[in-house]
Amino acid sequence: MLELKNICFTRDNKKILDDINIKMDDDKFIVITGPNGSGKSTLAKIIMGIENQDEGQVILDGQDISKDGIDKRAKSGIGFAFQQPVKFKGITVYDLLKLSAEKDINRKEACDILSKVGLCAKEYVDREVNGSLSGGELKRIEIASVALRNAKLTIFDEPEAGIDLWSFNNLINIFEDMRDVIKGTILIISHQEKILNIADEIILLNNGKIEKIGKKDEVMDSIMKTEKKGCCRIGGNNNG
Repeated sequence: MLELKNICFTRDNKKILDDINIKMDDDKFIVITGPNGSGKSTLAKIIMGIENQDEGQVILDGQDISKDGIDKRAKSGIGFAFQQPVKFKGITVYDLLKLSAEKDINRKEACDILSKVGLCAKEYVDREVNGSLSGGELKRIEIASVALRNAKLTIFDEPEAGIDLWSFNNLINIFEDMRDVIKGTILIISHQEKILNIADEIILLNNGKIEKIGKKDEVMDSIMKTEKKGCCRIGGNNNG
């Protein structure tokens, strides 16, 4: 279980997160949604240790990990996929997938996961993870690598960003497969309706505060009210 207690975060004299309290049970598919600037990505980064909260605690399976660095949190079982994927000069896609899986997967297994994220496996498996790849290609490779980790808690920060509609639809299948196969929690930062549709629980953030937590039918009215105010858009993927 992941528990966030009284999380507060301020940047440039602006309060981004204000007294966030959440309990996330194991083996759940959870989506954090809300308007741009509501603190969604900041909260995800605090869980991973990329950002440090000003106040509050991050507790994983009863252990306070608030002061642990990124490496230690990763070893504790937290995986993270960034909005802007990291490049690894000199490392092939196959090498990266093996490192992420933490076992010696064969080329067929690597190709299978690449195909699921919409990449022609034979063209990508031996390529370097460097600047020769587009943002969308890097995004798909990172999602594949994170999916292979089988982490206790897997965080995806707006996985739909920078990818085309066909690949986005395939991502939904990947998330559903992960939910059925891995023994862990999947946490996604997103406002895409197709992702909200498969969530066990939705957390709605607004102005740095939790506005509502519940299943889709319990939260959707609050989401739509926020959308009508012009703060949040729920819909399909518009990336080219």
